[in-house]
Amino acid sequence: MTDQPVPVPQATLFVDLGQMEYQAAWDLQRRIVEQQCAGTRGPVLLFVEHPATITIGRRGKSDEVLAPRAVLERRGIAVTETDRGGEITYHGPGQIVAYPLVPLQQVGLGVHAYMRALEEAVIRLLDDHGLKGYRWEGRTGVWVGRDKICAMGIRVRRWWTMHGLALNVRTDLNHFGLIVPCGIRDRGVTSLAQQLGDACPGIDQVKAALRDHLAREIGLALQDGTLADLPAATGG
Repeated sequence: MTDQPVPVPQATLFVDLGQMEYQAAWDLQRRIVEQQCAGTRGPVLLFVEHPATITIGRRGKSDEVLAPRAVLERRGIAVTETDRGGEITYHGPGQIVAYPLVPLQQVGLGVHAYMRALEEAVIRLLDDHGLKGYRWEGRTGVWVGRDKICAMGIRVRRWWTMHGLALNVRTDLNHFGLIVPCGIRDRGVTSLAQQLGDACPGIDQVKAALRDHLAREIGLALQDGTLADLPAATGG
């Protein structure tokens, strides 16, 4: 039997967007993927922190947003329906959101294997800090004890991925009480800060580690870039 060829790591532009509103980052993803599907742009990995935002995925139920919209508005928390998979989650400062926009066929992964690769990157990062992260059968994401530390949801367009994962580092976990996170009522949500206390590394250190683990697990050769290397809002 002939051995399957090992995919060559894909040259991938890496951009840390800093803080950006969810809708703006989603629009940016769509512009990038349009170029990728047209064959004019290669893979991209984006990191971002969003302002306080509740997102409702394709399987999300509006009644799982527990707080009235007026209360959310007063607290400055946006609510956005999105086209990613999954249900309802929360994004906010202190959380690393990673958006790998990569061609599954070129990296040699099917959708299921790709999701497991994202989870594995986070599990290895947690292991670096002495935490045992694990998968829960039938659910996406990564757990520590009974609590979820990393939520995931993707969309695939012509074999290019969109959306990705959200890792709680120093996130305000109280905001998860405003929703039923990922539709799960009998488990909680945690963060690196809650698990490690004073030993929790800074968010930049966690970003560097997550970047390396994602590159290894997906098969990416990362090249640093800036927002100027990405399509402008006017479609550049």
